[in-house]
This record gives sequence, structure tokens and C-alpha cells, in this order.
Amino acid sequence: MERSVTSKDSGRLDDRNYHSFASAAISLAAGTAGGTANVVVGQPLDTVKVKMQAYPELYPSTLQCFSKTLRQDGVVRGLYAGTLPALAANIAENSVLFCAYGLCQKLVQQVSGVNKINDLTPLQNATAGFFAAFFSSLTLCPTELVKCRLQALRETSQCSGTSAFQLTGDIWRQEGLRGFFRGLTPTFVREMPGYFFFFGGYELSRSLLAPPNVAKDDIGPIKTIIAGGIGGTCLWVSIFPADVIKSRMQISRKSKQSALNVLREIIRHEGVLALYNGLLPTVLRTFPASGALFLAVEYTRKGLNSWFLD
Repeated sequence: MERSVTSKDSGRLDDRNYHSFASAAISLAAGTAGGTANVVVGQPLDTVKVKMQAYPELYPSTLQCFSKTLRQDGVVRGLYAGTLPALAANIAENSVLFCAYGLCQKLVQQVSGVNKINDLTPLQNATAGFFAAFFSSLTLCPTELVKCRLQALRETSQCSGTSAFQLTGDIWRQEGLRGFFRGLTPTFVREMPGYFFFFGGYELSRSLLAPPNVAKDDIGPIKTIIAGGIGGTCLWVSIFPADVIKSRMQISRKSKQSALNVLREIIRHEGVLALYNGLLPTVLRTFPASGALFLAVEYTRKGLNSWFLD
């Protein structure tokens, strides 16, 4: 005989549904705040990274690329070129990423039999980040493609004054919907293992930086920034060659070009070290940018949790 649902049971279900919905919404908001902070802090050196990856013969060093871009195009049109699609990319990616990360943490918690999400080990959090990156990659690829092309367009003669909206329209007319997902395979290859190290490095750093008898959520803003910077550095050092291949594929005008072919061409014509071209500005950008991202995420989440869930 089936048990009838009492008003008390119904109330528990309502509370559980509200908590799940509120947690997802808070993760989306926290990811949005983190993505915005990441772009504001890191965009100039991201522009340098993309130019060095795309045109290594023009920009052999980080300082030369930075100074030449600043001298020729200024701060806004040069170092912050592609900011609008970068902002869209980071907000879309990080809102989806942190929402999916929370859901994947719950899944890992259930599978591993852990009582609370806060009790997950760094390895378990890293695993949750690995799977969360699959979903964020689907939102990241189209917007990052537009951003990369805008950043690289300044080096061609026919591109002056092209906006993000014009470039988006050109891609749609010339390549259709499929054109926005050029580089999706190397994006998966980059993002999924990358975010394994990203969240793993962050959570491990928070655990190590926490004093005895202090929860890692209470380590303070400075240590949160340091842990975020370490996580971001772990991400980029581990997946940088895949990022170079993705950037080359996305700025290329060739309609059919596989990631493996791009890899072969780079190694054949430029050598293995070309796969790490632009790593220095990336690390210089990543540490403060990732620190700002996690600071914004953690304190936005903490504030919203106290407002809606406590």
C-alpha cells in the first residue's frame, strides 16, 4: 500500500526544491561575478597571449608584443580588443561552469558516499571540475572564437574597424552555425583536463593555506586570491599546447582543418616550443585574474547564501 504524502512531507519536498533552485541560481550569479572580474583584470595580457600564439614571427617576446600593441592601438582598441566577446565568453562560461560544478560536486558526493560537499577531497573536487567543463565548453567555444579573431584581426590589412557584431554576422553568413564551433574538439581537450587541475589546485591550495581548526571557506580574501592564482596557473601550464592549437584553428580561414593537422604543421614548421608560445603572458595574466575570479565567486556566493539560504 502506497504511503500518502502528508503536508509535512510536502513541505520537505518544497524546501528541498527551493534549496536546489536557489543553489543553482547562486552559482550562476557567482560565476557571472567571477567571469566579469576575470576579464577586467586579465584581458590585456590575454590579448598579448593570442597575438603571440597567432603571429609568433611578429611577436617573439611578451614585452615587445605588449609595447607594440599599446603604441599602435592604445589601451582600449589594442590591449582591450575583443573585450565585449571576452566578457560574454567569461560570463557565459563561468556561470555555466560554476553551476555545473556545483551539480557535479553533488553527484561526486553521492557516488563517493561523502556526507557534505565541503568534505570532498581536492581530488574529488577536481573530478567534479573535469565533468563540469564539458558543459561550459559548449558556451565558451563560439564567443571565444569571435574574441580570438578580433584580437588577431589587427594584424591584417582589411580588418580595420571590424566590430564583434560585424564579425559574428560574417561568420554566420560564410560558415553558418557550424562555424561558431570551429575548434570545439581542442576546446574539450583543453577545458576538461584543464579544469581538473584548476579546481584541484584551488581546493588543495585552500586546504594547505587554512590554519589548524579553520575551515577553508574562512581563510580570508588574500589567501583566496593566492589559491585562485595557483589554480589558474595549474590550468594553463597543463593545457597550453591545446590552447595554441585552438587559437590557430579559430583564426584560420581554412574551412576544414583538424586539430591533429594543425599540431603537425606547428611542429613541422615552428618546432615543439611553438606550442608554448605566449605561456609567459598567460601565467602573468592568470594568477591575478584567477585570484580575482575566485574572490568574486566565493564572496558573491557567501553573501547570497546568507541572504537566501541561511
